[in-house]
Amino acid sequence: MINYQQLAEKIKLWGKELGFAQVGITDVDLSKHEQGFTDWLAKNYHGKMEYMASHGLMRARPAELLPGSLRCISVRLNYLPTNAKFAKLLKKTDHAYVSRYALGRDYHKLMRNRLKQLGERIKSHCSDLNYRPFVDSAPILERPLAEKAGLGWTGKHTLLINKQAGSWFFLGELLVDIPLPIDHAPVNDCGSCVACLKICPTNAIVEPYVVDARRCISYLTIELKNAIPEEMRPLLGNRIYGCDDCQLICPWNKFGQLGCEDDFQPRHELDEITLLNLFAWSETEFLHKMQGSPIRRIGFECWQRNIAVALGNAPFDENISKALNEKLTASTAMVVEHINWALAQQAQKQQALPINKVANERLTARLIRSVEKGLPRDA
Repeated sequence: MINYQQLAEKIKLWGKELGFAQVGITDVDLSKHEQGFTDWLAKNYHGKMEYMASHGLMRARPAELLPGSLRCISVRLNYLPTNAKFAKLLKKTDHAYVSRYALGRDYHKLMRNRLKQLGERIKSHCSDLNYRPFVDSAPILERPLAEKAGLGWTGKHTLLINKQAGSWFFLGELLVDIPLPIDHAPVNDCGSCVACLKICPTNAIVEPYVVDARRCISYLTIELKNAIPEEMRPLLGNRIYGCDDCQLICPWNKFGQLGCEDDFQPRHELDEITLLNLFAWSETEFLHKMQGSPIRRIGFECWQRNIAVALGNAPFDENISKALNEKLTASTAMVVEHINWALAQQAQKQQALPINKVANERLTARLIRSVEKGLPRDA
């Protein structure tokens, strides 16, 4: 006879051995989340993410994904890189800001493989076990499950917050059909804090615990495949892939834990690279350098679109206008539309430069030319 209490303790130990920062266990009843999810869809807060609605309420019914499921083993894996350079990059407006989770390799395969290993270890003790791993790979409400499993509470920005580790972590699930003892959700410690609502550049957190994805920078730069609405473009700043602002401002992230996976460390200098450098990449370079990166899935067209917007938001620079113009004849219609917008933004900023500053720059240039003419040839 199987001692499920002892097995649950072993599962948590095995999970730690596989690199997970925490493992929790819960039942699969998410019925209390069905109405909230339905209301969210009814308000069209999912935008163009049709897949959010295509499976109906299956997201709140995990047992439909694995018939006979009794428990969900929920795991988290820290990803924060060693030197995140948050504020530094957001202030350097001629540089690109990429959400910290996407600086390294894609986490999906890594976590799924480890969840599968965990499932096999459990199966060695329960030969009749049926299991199925998930890492953003199926319609399932992973945060409510993680909360019920004791991994943290859902913050007002809708991300999971752990009292000892902040929110810089990935989530994964393993559905199983055995009656393991369950853990319990922690107390929600957001209190009266509304820092995440106030800091959001686009006011996407329309009320505590509700995000209108259509306004979220992560949605606009990653999920949206069409043109970014004009009124939203200036609000993106230099964020070309995702946004971390609501996590950056969260007081609980002072306890954020660094990731221990080498795969999540920055690649190709994405943690500190100029917009012009990235905009110069050809499609071949993009596909090669983004091999194994979550960024690759947005495709080259959206990559160029995002960078064009960021270049339009950058301070006036003749090199930016030159780079934008050079891409006009070799880009898709959607990208060209964003390039033209960016060129208009740069032109407005040039016109707004103080007249005396422009005059001084021209005078300085003339002085330099005059001095150079008077110098010896070998000087």
